[in-house]
Amino acid sequence: MSRSPSSTVGPVPRFAVVGVPGNRRVTLFQEAVRAAGLPAARVVPWSAVLRGEATFRPGETVRMDSPGEDAEVERLLRAVDDPTRVEGTALWYARFTAAVREVARAAAAAGAELLDDPGDVAVLFDKRLCHGVLAGAAVPVPASATSGPGAPVVRGWADVRALMGGHGMPRAFVKLAHGSSASGVLAVETAGPGRVRATTSVERDNAGRLFNSLRVRRCTTEREVAAIVDALAPDGLHIERWLPKASQHGRSADLRVVVVAGRATHAVVRTSRSPMTNLHLGGERGSLDEVRVAVRAAGGSWAEVLAVCERAAACFPETLCVAVDLLPATGWRRFAVGEVNAFGDLLPRLTGLPGSGAEGLDTYAAQVAAVLNRARNHRATTTA
Repeated sequence: MSRSPSSTVGPVPRFAVVGVPGNRRVTLFQEAVRAAGLPAARVVPWSAVLRGEATFRPGETVRMDSPGEDAEVERLLRAVDDPTRVEGTALWYARFTAAVREVARAAAAAGAELLDDPGDVAVLFDKRLCHGVLAGAAVPVPASATSGPGAPVVRGWADVRALMGGHGMPRAFVKLAHGSSASGVLAVETAGPGRVRATTSVERDNAGRLFNSLRVRRCTTEREVAAIVDALAPDGLHIERWLPKASQHGRSADLRVVVVAGRATHAVVRTSRSPMTNLHLGGERGSLDEVRVAVRAAGGSWAEVLAVCERAAACFPETLCVAVDLLPATGWRRFAVGEVNAFGDLLPRLTGLPGSGAEGLDTYAAQVAAVLNRARNHRATTTA
């Protein structure tokens, strides 16, 4: 996986990564940096950013990574002591996007280069805004009742029920606008007055507090669904049509596709017996070879599938790497983009797609290689 920078002319990039020290994401990125023959990345903790103590150095290439899996950072962002709590995502979003802007300001002041655009990050962490941007660029997405900056405010279950009915959505996903990892997601089905059920990983205690669980469960009464939605609504909700998805071996399937520097480099199939395919909720990796065969059998092409993801990533041109959640319709002929993720590249041991330019590289090594290639191209341009 090593790529030596010895053939380059002039200084090579010096990385700084804003992340959680010791976290597996930072560790994997450091391994990729070392494998490329570069000096170790300087780690800038998110906690330091949030305390106003982060500094950068001239010429550094600054990469931001997820602030998750750090109890202190969770307290600073969401003001909660229990990281399994669901509530507080609106506060998290406000504080996190402010922190990202501070990283950008400090990096610019130091003469460092940032690989993640603050404006892109703000859109990527608001499902309503992201859906609107994708739809405006003619990227296929599920129909939504809450797309774009002018979307109606969802105040609770009554609004959800009315919007689903008004948009002809008997089945819909109700999501926290600023949620991630399926936190606060409900897959809702309606069939007439009082006939409502939902699939979710949210648990509600006797005090009405909401917690994330690793167990996907079924809510079978409208009263129970309404109580959860009403509790989620103050943090902002996004509603989109629940599309019937293709399956693999009897399990619902979708794809996570990583796009680096505009090119789809890595893809993984996720399958599940529930509507949520997240691996931490019981999802499993499926066969990418079988997906390619199914797409061809349906009259499509794998190149067209990847092109959809690259079109979605092109909506965020100032951000080096994004991960696209791609939803295959029943029959494997049509695809829609469910979400675009800023920090969706944690796919350990997964190497690049054939023909992607990232063969033999994991997602982090592909990003390092892209930065090195960009530096080489810049030097070639400036010395021509």
